[in-house]
Amino acid sequence: MKENKIYFVDVTNRDGVQTSRLGLAKLQKTIINLMLDDMGITQSEFGFPATTHEINYLNGNLELVERGVISRTKLSGWMRGIASDVELSFKNVPKLKNLNLSQSTSDQMINGKYLGKKTPQDIINMTCEAVECAISHGAEDVGVNAEDASRSNIEFLIKYANEAKKCGARRFRYCDTLGYEDPQTTYERIYQIAKETQMPIELHFHNDLGMAVACSVMGARAAIDAGVDAYINTAINGMGERAGNADLVSCLLAILKSAGFKQRYHIDPNIDLSKSWKLAKYTSYAFGVPIPMNQPAVGDNAFAHESGIHADGALKDRRNYELYDFEELGRGEPEIIETGRMITTGEYGGIKGFRNVYDNLELEFKDEHEARNILELVRYANVHTQKPLTSSELRFIYYYPDIAAKIMTVSPYYEPQGAIKERVDAHLLTKPHRII
Repeated sequence: MKENKIYFVDVTNRDGVQTSRLGLAKLQKTIINLMLDDMGITQSEFGFPATTHEINYLNGNLELVERGVISRTKLSGWMRGIASDVELSFKNVPKLKNLNLSQSTSDQMINGKYLGKKTPQDIINMTCEAVECAISHGAEDVGVNAEDASRSNIEFLIKYANEAKKCGARRFRYCDTLGYEDPQTTYERIYQIAKETQMPIELHFHNDLGMAVACSVMGARAAIDAGVDAYINTAINGMGERAGNADLVSCLLAILKSAGFKQRYHIDPNIDLSKSWKLAKYTSYAFGVPIPMNQPAVGDNAFAHESGIHADGALKDRRNYELYDFEELGRGEPEIIETGRMITTGEYGGIKGFRNVYDNLELEFKDEHEARNILELVRYANVHTQKPLTSSELRFIYYYPDIAAKIMTVSPYYEPQGAIKERVDAHLLTKPHRII
């Protein structure tokens, strides 16, 4: 008999980048996908196929899948549960195989967003049409999202999921869009939905009330108890809209180490917890958001002891005051801070400094053409990220220059028609406008 497991769908590159006033460059999103794959995370919701500026990045990352560079983590796209969005997504990203289709399901959102123009049955009909459209284009794994599920009528959610299942959807995503739910209510609702639909359940929780991790793991427990697989949606370091999403490492540790989960519920066996530290640190750097010092597992104080009793106890036996070991997370290597001469390479870097940086990475160039081509890509990457490049980014550009060039190429949408065309065509007649 198959044992149901808890899998992880990281949404940093979709929901995490929707964090207000923050974002990631396409190169940074790509490095995160590579790191998630290295860690063995089940799936990365890697972006928006219906969005123009994502096209080269998405197609480039799917090329990494074809080449076997990303081999363990499935890449999935997100779009509205509307057939026209699906059509556009497959026009933009033809090789897309995994996707999630989203529709609002609560009375609040159906009435508040559609302004009375849609009924609950319309929501089901649109979703089913979108699912069938995705499958007709070759989609292999289609999930349906119930936005604001935690404020939706549970009988409607069950009907919505079952109808989508008939059309070919394989998973149902329960979205606590406002972070409204509590762990006990989550367990009860997810258990009922899982029992009555027998669909694998995705748990998508926001942290507005500080309960995203607790609700995520309790929802996963409910799905497993009801006899289906669970897929927890997470973001690295809890990034995301408003107060963020459920933190990836916290959810992993809650299942692996907590009293009610340890050895009773099992995660995707491919996941390697020892890659957590590197992933968290890179994501913090890429977003420009420091990890809180008291962040579970990866914060600076997660394994720090100062009070006499605690320090004495930890020195005698780490298990006195540490529930798990820092080595399990990949922590423990000294962080070397350069205090003397430092040579970096960036948008204005020259060939000598550039070669020095790559020499330190023990990467060689076969001829001057290769060196100068990579140098030019590194310059563009620095313009692209506006940050000093990390060793992971520099290595990626070296080994996959064609894909690096592709994902950093964005062609802005500009098709002047109507009023804007008239204004642009008449540019010789317009006066300078005060902008500053």
